[in-house]
Amino acid sequence: MLSQAAARASRADTAYRSIDVAGRTALGDPHALVSVMYEEVTRALGAVAAAIRNNDQALKSEKISRALTILFALESGLDFDKGGDVSYTLANLYRGARKQIVAASLGNDPAPFLTVARNLSEIAAVWRQIKAA
Repeated sequence: MLSQAAARASRADTAYRSIDVAGRTALGDPHALVSVMYEEVTRALGAVAAAIRNNDQALKSEKISRALTILFALESGLDFDKGGDVSYTLANLYRGARKQIVAASLGNDPAPFLTVARNLSEIAAVWRQIKAA
């Protein structure tokens, strides 16, 4: 169970992160929004791994839910008409990542979460290069 100070710090971190994400996406740039979503999903998966190491089941559950929600959002934002094969590939990647997360959520091994985070980080790096081009 979290101490009162740890619970306050967690709420403050969540509030700050919400404000930060809102600020970075306020301009309505879809590319920037996807970049933020990649950052947030990898951050959530890292937090899952940390929660497992700290035996914090509540935080583990919260961050798994966040990661799954972001992956659903990324998939729902795909434009299959304009994106063609790339969109279908990304949809399969997101579905596969969700399956891995759900399967791993039944255990207490942080490694699968870190693997998914690493794979998504690689996709995020390519996404950033596309924006820069």
